[in-house]
Amino acid sequence: MSITRRVRPLFSAAVLAAGLAAGLFAAGGVAAETIELKVSHFLPPQHTIHKELVRWGQELEDKSGGRIKLAIFPAAQMGPMPRQFDLARRGVADIAFSLHGGTPGRYPLTEVANLPFLVKSSEASSKALTELIPDYLSKEYEGLRALYTIVVPPLNLNMSKKRITSVDDLKGLRIRHAGRLFAETIQALGATPVAVRPNEIADSMSKGVVDGALLPFEGAAAFKLGDVTKYVLEPGINAATFALMMNPAKYESLPEDLRKLIDDTTGPEAAARIGRAFDEAEVHGREVMGEKAQIDTMSPELRADFEAAIAPVTENFLGELDEKGLPAREVYAKMKAAGA
Repeated sequence: MSITRRVRPLFSAAVLAAGLAAGLFAAGGVAAETIELKVSHFLPPQHTIHKELVRWGQELEDKSGGRIKLAIFPAAQMGPMPRQFDLARRGVADIAFSLHGGTPGRYPLTEVANLPFLVKSSEASSKALTELIPDYLSKEYEGLRALYTIVVPPLNLNMSKKRITSVDDLKGLRIRHAGRLFAETIQALGATPVAVRPNEIADSMSKGVVDGALLPFEGAAAFKLGDVTKYVLEPGINAATFALMMNPAKYESLPEDLRKLIDDTTGPEAAARIGRAFDEAEVHGREVMGEKAQIDTMSPELRADFEAAIAPVTENFLGELDEKGLPAREVYAKMKAAGA
């Protein structure tokens, strides 16, 4: 065999090896690795937000060329709902999605959006609240990097047995709530607020532990309340707020282009898009619940009675934050002006 024929295979192999090596290195000569971010939340896999996180993970993977992936842990696998934000704060999870009402008082300005009859559209409310983070909410999220906030459609009264046709019909009933302001609203209506974990609501209603629960149509359908709900009263009263939070140290450890990718796929516009998905899911959830339960819409007179009964909840909360020197009325006015 000639020297030329012996060298050619060796040369080809060297070229191939060089090409493979080049593909293993990112800019700056550092080996490109797949970065896996652990994402924790407490919601079931069929919930809108879990589906959104799966979609977002695919987007990050596609746009990063596989350099970043999400490992999503739903249904409180990494910890109970009240601990979700702390999981991200301590770095147990890299990213966490949770409910502000699960830790009452820790995010008071954010909780302004929970006040009764303030929210109409999840899309508008979610975008507006996320836009308030830099100037109004950032101090509440110390130790966290807020990616976006979500305000779900207002929560309806889902009743296991009793139909609500007047405020008096609620007197003496036990209603599951989603946080402090929800509890105060229930009390103002003459009922007793009861704390029940989301995945235990249907069982609690079926056993008579509670007579009803505050949940939007989408949430009621996701937690399978259709089989235990006989009556639903709309429109919803209070709206729950959620947020997607990231551990700041983990964010800073990412390469600049991956940090930019996270920034570009979160923020106010992402919040608006996800809010729009919640609005659309609410329409579908209403159809699902309507197949099992009777849905009643408040008459103007009944709505006026509800508003009169719970008006003190709003004033008392805003006044309390005023005394603490917090700009609660500014946040309330901005949410209202945004068409929320």
